[in-house]
Amino acid sequence: MAALPVYRWRLAPDGYATRRQLRARGLRPGGQGVAATLERPRRRRGPLVAYLYRVDLAKPVRPMTPGRWAALAKANAARRLCPHCQRDAGYVIPTSLGTCVTCAYPDGTAAA
Repeated sequence: MAALPVYRWRLAPDGYATRRQLRARGLRPGGQGVAATLERPRRRRGPLVAYLYRVDLAKPVRPMTPGRWAALAKANAARRLCPHCQRDAGYVIPTSLGTCVTCAYPDGTAAA
């Protein structure tokens, strides 16, 4: 098994990109494995590691289908539904509260 090439921070050659860089170009890794790693040294802990993929093997991002749009809309609607009063809060329910703000603080005094 061959070891992956390791590059220092900002010194990776052209033709490699991280997942975020691929996404900004409208690409995805497309099933390819990690081609190299990028390391950013830190003083007191181990280095930060980013995985690099080859741009020439990347594939275009799959377009959103009507079914995917519907599933995404349904998931976002579920995040807005208060489990206590069963009303659409109009915003994503905070996980720290678990309910809408009105149900979490019925007397109107929200914690600052």
